[in-house]
Amino acid sequence: MNDWPEGWSDDNRGPRYGRGSAGAQPEGARAMRQVRRGPAVPPGPRSAYGNTGPAAPPYGAGVPQQPSYVDGRGHDDGAGYGEYDSGYNTGQVYGSPGGRGPDDPAGTPGRAPRPAPNWRRRIKWTAITLAAVVIVTSVATYFWADSKLRREVDLSKVIDRPQSGDGTNYLIVGSDSREGMSKADEKKLHTGGAEGKRTDSMMILHVGGNGDTLISLPRDSDVVVPSYKGSTSGKVYPAQGRHAKLNATYAEDGPTLLVRTVEANTGLHIDHYVEIGFQGFASIVDAVGGVDITIDKGFKDKWSGADFQAGKQTLNGQQALAFVRTRHAFAASDLQRTKNQQKFLAALAHQVATPSTILNPFKFYPTMGAGLDSLIVDKDMSLWDLGSMFWAMKGVSGGDGTSMNMPISGSTGGNLVWDKAKVKTLVDELNNDEKVTVSGN
Repeated sequence: MNDWPEGWSDDNRGPRYGRGSAGAQPEGARAMRQVRRGPAVPPGPRSAYGNTGPAAPPYGAGVPQQPSYVDGRGHDDGAGYGEYDSGYNTGQVYGSPGGRGPDDPAGTPGRAPRPAPNWRRRIKWTAITLAAVVIVTSVATYFWADSKLRREVDLSKVIDRPQSGDGTNYLIVGSDSREGMSKADEKKLHTGGAEGKRTDSMMILHVGGNGDTLISLPRDSDVVVPSYKGSTSGKVYPAQGRHAKLNATYAEDGPTLLVRTVEANTGLHIDHYVEIGFQGFASIVDAVGGVDITIDKGFKDKWSGADFQAGKQTLNGQQALAFVRTRHAFAASDLQRTKNQQKFLAALAHQVATPSTILNPFKFYPTMGAGLDSLIVDKDMSLWDLGSMFWAMKGVSGGDGTSMNMPISGSTGGNLVWDKAKVKTLVDELNNDEKVTVSGN
């Protein structure tokens, strides 16, 4: 049974070329009904290749109605495929202005062109986002740092205090505390294993409007032990005119007696107290990546473990601790040690304040964390006060202030005696926040 409609069998389709073709010549290009242009061809018999021949049979059941393509526009009413055909021939393909794809319903407007980016708006919102991130990070950092401060010294227990002067005075103490150190650490850092705490370095930092001043107090300074209130017992011990080395008062009753002794022997009011131990000092130096310093003359000391050549070098935590603790290698002993301590602290402050540390979170936070973990401060110390102290030390190291030892007039029994006249002038200038004119040893 032949399923082709009448007039459409293989027998009357004419010669063909290709698979199953008996013709010797290739068939010509077939005329495609959907792309023909011009007036409609009148019905009549046509051949398979466009010649007049028998007309196609009418559409029957199961054969979908096909567009007539009158005048090349598809349906006579100009809708549907006619518009797709027209659009294709005019270059308006899917998504072009005013054009529609074959699946778009009639009357649907074409896709509008993408607007140009609003760079002013983008820059504004980027700036707002960055500002918000900076604010949130700063606030979070502040509370994190504030929570790490060890406010353990109560200066309200200090009795008979002198009046406060202009400016702010910090008492900065480096103790030989071995808190948090293992036996291996003590051996590595040459600290020994002595119980309790002593102080190897004491400094007064005055922060004022006429230049900052850093004054080292030699540990062997001869002082009179005043009356004081016990830090733990609360008992008041009367003055007995007893003389001692300054560092001995720290060993006797800790920070409060040290502050009381400094105030009684100078007349200078101490506003804040800051202390750091061996381990903390070394940790800060290591966290910042070492400190660059120039050593004028090489020296060795078996007690501190120091072994340095002259010249510029970078000291790690262990080496830095040996550098600031050495005194047996110098003829001036403690006086030379205080100078080395000031020199190193200046270099450390400069190293911490460099952009490579402050702008690098992988270095800034470990350095800050190491410092805050190891500092012991008074109960009234704020982060603002601590920052003011740090920047003042940096300023002194940069030549914007004065760095000196307490003026010495001589010694007695191995203790260094302060020059009372110079000390009085110095204290008066600090209390009045005047430029310091006194020089130290």
